Amino acid sequence: MKSNDVTVLVVDDETPIRRFLQKTLSVHDYRVLEAETGAAAIDTMQRYSPDVVILDLGLPDMDGLQVLGKIRSQSAVPILILSARGDDAGKVAALDMGADDYVTKPFSTEELMARIRTALRHKFATAGAAPVFQSGQLKVDLTKRIVSVNGEDIKLPRKEYDILAQLVTHAGRVLTHTQLIKAIWDDQSGVDPQYLRVYVRRIRDKIEENPRQPKLLMTETGVGYRLVALDP
Repeated sequence: MKSNDVTVLVVDDETPIRRFLQKTLSVHDYRVLEAETGAAAIDTMQRYSPDVVILDLGLPDMDGLQVLGKIRSQSAVPILILSARGDDAGKVAALDMGADDYVTKPFSTEELMARIRTALRHKFATAGAAPVFQSGQLKVDLTKRIVSVNGEDIKLPRKEYDILAQLVTHAGRVLTHTQLIKAIWDDQSGVDPQYLRVYVRRIRDKIEENPRQPKLLMTETGVGYRLVALDP
């Protein structure tokens, strides 16, 4: 899908932010709709069905999480959260409620465009496409459950593989600790994020060239983990 076929709804009560996003997105050939309140955002969603929503959590008329919940109950549209720096609780709550990703203020144009492209790839992924993921030296065949690094197969215990498979399925997007725990553990009682740290460390030891300076499996501090999609 070409950029000029994509409509982005920007929801933010700060006029300078909306103007910046309008200019930035237009330069990249996206069509842009704007809303400065939660009510206006919901109305615009119903009228125009945009392809992507960029949502600030701090709105004047209602909580941004409430807006997120209303949109998500009606649509599977990709939603990127604009978050104030250090607002980890807001990020986690939004992601657990169904947001696809977040961008922290202040943000770079390159980061924003990359997050939008990732969200759109998930939305418009072709059904039935070969479930083989490759990022740098890492290759994961989700059908055969084969993981290889630099062409050599590596063995992962079940939990390690399941965690990696979840991250592969959502490559480029952050998954919260809660999302991963719910996806991996049948009995979630007593499962602490510390469990994930242990497993992630073991996975890094097997897939990263330098586990102490990872390039693939990244920690989103206070939030969760993201698998980076690098060129092979």
